[in-house]
Amino acid sequence: MTLFKKVKNYFSLFEISIWVVSVTLIVSSFFIFDKEQYLTLIASLIGVTSILLNAKGNPMGQLLMVFFSLMYGYISFSFSYYGEMITYLGMTMPMAVFALISWIRHPYNGRKTEVEVNHIEKNELVFMVILAAVITTVFYFILLAFNTANILPSTISVTTSFIAVYLTFRRSAYFSVAYALNDIVLLILWGLASLEDIRYISVIVCFMAFLINDIYAFYSWKKMEYRQRTYVLKNCAYLYSSKINAV
Repeated sequence: MTLFKKVKNYFSLFEISIWVVSVTLIVSSFFIFDKEQYLTLIASLIGVTSILLNAKGNPMGQLLMVFFSLMYGYISFSFSYYGEMITYLGMTMPMAVFALISWIRHPYNGRKTEVEVNHIEKNELVFMVILAAVITTVFYFILLAFNTANILPSTISVTTSFIAVYLTFRRSAYFSVAYALNDIVLLILWGLASLEDIRYISVIVCFMAFLINDIYAFYSWKKMEYRQRTYVLKNCAYLYSSKINAV
């Protein structure tokens, strides 16, 4: 089977379409507003591909997120967005590695290309919120010490990023919601940056594409979660029926 057929069979027509549109927007904006920072272009393409694979629950998405974090950390450093740099290099990248291991260790029904969706209890959510508050506070003073540009949205980005990577590691369908919120914060951050350097408009387009893809990823995971739970319930019902008939 050719690579094209494998891709066609694995991704739906809508998923292929949203990826093509995202790539087209990212590449077009790069050659219109930037034309120089090819690392930004490469990072954007890796990032949007990572989100699509994450939407399928494929561990390869987390592997690509590791590479994206490295590149995005450098891009953030170039504009003195030390909060973004520290967040992605010191938190998002390591958590993506842990998430990759977690996703590989929890395949759904033996499928290596689909992770088993997990449900988080209320007590753990409370723990997550408290931990996010502590990490945000610590990072705020670190960013303050580095004279980080636009410190308020940078600090908020730390919060949304942590919640996103935590939920990703725990295989919750809501990780994409947190990433979507983070995309909105980053649109504000790079919107402010583009006021000083028009080249960063290409980064804005990148995160607009990320936002659309993250919204779809949430829909995809909820659909995947329903399918997995339905299968488990049907399987349990079948086993129960088999035992009754055996008696």
